[in-house]
Amino acid sequence: MSAFRKLKALALGQNTDIDLTAAQLQSAAIPVSDAPCRGCADPCDEGHDEYPKFDVDMETEMLGSVKPYARQIVISTGKSDWVREVTDAKGTLAAYVDELSSSGRPPKDKDSKKPKDKGAAPGPGAAAPTANGGSAAHVPGVHDSANLAKHKKVTILNGSHRTVCHDDEKETVLVFPDYKVVTEVDRSHEGAEQLWNHAVSPHVDLHAVPEGATTVRSWVIPYSCVILLCSHKRRDNRCAIAAPKLQHALTVALEREGWEVHTQPDDPSIHGPALEELSGTEDEKQAAVLEKLKEVHPTVAQEKRALILFCSHIGGHKYAGNVIINTPRGVSVWYGRVTPHEVDAIVKETIIGGKILPALLRGGLNLCYPGHKSLNDW
Repeated sequence: MSAFRKLKALALGQNTDIDLTAAQLQSAAIPVSDAPCRGCADPCDEGHDEYPKFDVDMETEMLGSVKPYARQIVISTGKSDWVREVTDAKGTLAAYVDELSSSGRPPKDKDSKKPKDKGAAPGPGAAAPTANGGSAAHVPGVHDSANLAKHKKVTILNGSHRTVCHDDEKETVLVFPDYKVVTEVDRSHEGAEQLWNHAVSPHVDLHAVPEGATTVRSWVIPYSCVILLCSHKRRDNRCAIAAPKLQHALTVALEREGWEVHTQPDDPSIHGPALEELSGTEDEKQAAVLEKLKEVHPTVAQEKRALILFCSHIGGHKYAGNVIINTPRGVSVWYGRVTPHEVDAIVKETIIGGKILPALLRGGLNLCYPGHKSLNDW
């Protein structure tokens, strides 16, 4: 299988040279780390968990396997596995939101085809405007929030977190790249409409201050990063095997660096009033939202805390383990082929250092940051 994939990559002219990938990322103003992904010997001499033998695509080009999307939501379920297509489960918030979004499903894996970036993006080497200011060469799989309505797609995931609402019939939803947690969402068509119109629709501006009468409430997520690990066994057992081992390795590595790690979110109301209660002009309210985001940012936060959740299928299970790292600046880093051996580098270089490890990158959101050496620069 690996020999076939290697021939396929050559036949399709795919780039499998990590040095070339790093140069491509640097030309796009993406901060890159030159540290090795694996810091331990092979075989491992540091006691990292090992995966049982399963087939992972290590040969074909992984960069470019993240399709364009405007927002990603993660819905509370308290589970780590779900039906094969979470938006097909009748009576769930995922299904109700999917009715409002014609493109809400995560991408289906088709190993026989090269991952394509189908967004209306500039061609390779062309300059693209970025949400972080300036312009940068386009990289397949790397997308931007400068124009949410352009991509429109909302990716709907289920998460392992339980609702923080007192009423178990109301869901708690994380919204990225806004880095927002929305509570009191009814598990109904009406609840989905409120969530959509309040925080999810591509026509809602990034970091917009909530407006209009609604029963849902929203806060900035009170963590310095949110890490999503695909654990969707009914889609692919490899992800279910990888996710708990990665959760353990990430917890150990982050705690070693002085971080506090949670696998269930705090009730955000203990950290202050909801965004709906902000007062002042629109500019003043938006400035207040940005200040709240800055307060939890890892370079500023007095207590650095990470939230690690399992999630449903995000595409690319042939690249298990799959990891998404979300930060308060609206950055989403998608890594694949991750094992516990790479976790120390991910924590030090990406989560703390704000730099991308080219060999692991599938793509992401808001990675281009002209004039900065770290994605963590505010």
